[in-house]
Amino acid sequence: MDTFTPDPRRWWALAALVASMLTLGFDTTILNVALPTMAAELGASTGEQQWMADAYVVVFAALMLPAGLLGDRFGRRRILVVGLGVFLAASLLGALADDVHWVIAARAVMGVGAALVTPLALSVLPTLFGPDERTKAVGIVSAASALGLPLGPILGGWLLDHFWWGSVFLVNVPMAALGIAACVFLLPETRDPASPKVDTLSTALTATGLGALVYAIIEAPTRGWGDPLVLGMLGAAVALIAALVLRERRVERPMLDMTLLAHRGFLFNTIAATLVMFVLSGLLFVLPPYLQAVLGNDALGTGVRLLPMMGGILLASRTAPPVAARFGGRATVSAGLVVLAFAGLLGSRTTLDSGYGFVALWLSVTGLGFGFSLMPAMSSALGALPRDRSGSGSGLMMTMRQVGGAIGIALLGSLLAATFRDRLDVTGLSARAADTAGESVVAAHLVAARTGSADLAASANSAYVHGMGVVLLVCGIAALVAALLAAAFLPGTPPATETPATPDMAGAQADARQ
Repeated sequence: MDTFTPDPRRWWALAALVASMLTLGFDTTILNVALPTMAAELGASTGEQQWMADAYVVVFAALMLPAGLLGDRFGRRRILVVGLGVFLAASLLGALADDVHWVIAARAVMGVGAALVTPLALSVLPTLFGPDERTKAVGIVSAASALGLPLGPILGGWLLDHFWWGSVFLVNVPMAALGIAACVFLLPETRDPASPKVDTLSTALTATGLGALVYAIIEAPTRGWGDPLVLGMLGAAVALIAALVLRERRVERPMLDMTLLAHRGFLFNTIAATLVMFVLSGLLFVLPPYLQAVLGNDALGTGVRLLPMMGGILLASRTAPPVAARFGGRATVSAGLVVLAFAGLLGSRTTLDSGYGFVALWLSVTGLGFGFSLMPAMSSALGALPRDRSGSGSGLMMTMRQVGGAIGIALLGSLLAATFRDRLDVTGLSARAADTAGESVVAAHLVAARTGSADLAASANSAYVHGMGVVLLVCGIAALVAALLAAAFLPGTPPATETPATPDMAGAQADARQ
């Protein structure tokens, strides 16, 4: 029997991996705080802001699983270095871009780098740490990724208050460079020659199908749902996704194992986790313009004011596992979704005169709802599968979560854009100025400043708050429906005793080995 000899430099290597995962974690929230500033300086419409956020998520969701297979076939260290290099180069491109389309392109390329790094950063840990230290190492790396969620808005706000908007991209460069150096000098190379080939066709179907769906949803408020291009893209998305499902059901070793959805517990817990990411991503898109443009906070103040939601998420993520162990996954997930629904309905009552105190209240409740529904749903989903299928299941669930996030930004952002444009009073403006003002609340404030129209600024604030209320109402209703589905269809069995980090770890290993 072979004995494992730990690498004496393993903790230094872990520190570099932590830096890399922390950088990727920042990208979940750091851009959201920067969007109002970027909208003002680049003249980005709401749709273009949606693409700046969604380009990253769509590419990440499509490439995450095949990236793990590339690491197996060509060397995990090599692909990890390539991924960090791509992420570094794309961050430089984003920092130096002077046009919104180049920023969107940079974000898409960053999604490629993140997809290469995420499944492999954890899969190399077994080569560095023995069984007695591995759990601790996994927890440290997973915690680093999670810390990016609350730290992203703070760091982004501080950078925007002291530097130009490109600094939110430039901050990635030294962190990625450190990760590359550590991988080259500290990580051993590992591969799996028996790994299956990357399914290029399935990857292409995933990317184009999801991309077509997101494009149609983002363009619909401007062009109209009856526009031939929007209808064509929706039809193409349905056809491409249907082709993906049919292909995955027929191949011997599918990239996305659809047969896992036959397990009721896995199916409905995955639906719950996907819906939570739908709501979270959408809210993180619509909240910063409200805090910054409507309430008048600077970028750092905006980041700080998002902390009640982040605090609720972190608190619930610590307390949800013992609650789920005591009352079972079905009760915990259903209760978390009910809390989330209450937060959405409460937030939909926000008015121009509510003040931040009321907003902080429903943000805190929102965070608790997220935490009490997401972690138990992920844990219960894996617990519903046979042990030898947990890797494939985690990979599918992680992909579905990313898809939920992409559609959340697209759908809820488009709902906000359409409602804002309909409610905005542009009386007295030229056609060109009215069209510009209708692009976003930031654009409306810029037009109001140029024309000296206090009425336009007041109308923009009122229209945005109304649009945000509609979005929150939709989120609340969707969460309530999901809670009813969870209570009705989830199995009433306690979840397996995973830690909160387990699903992500399992997913990373599945991505690398599948």
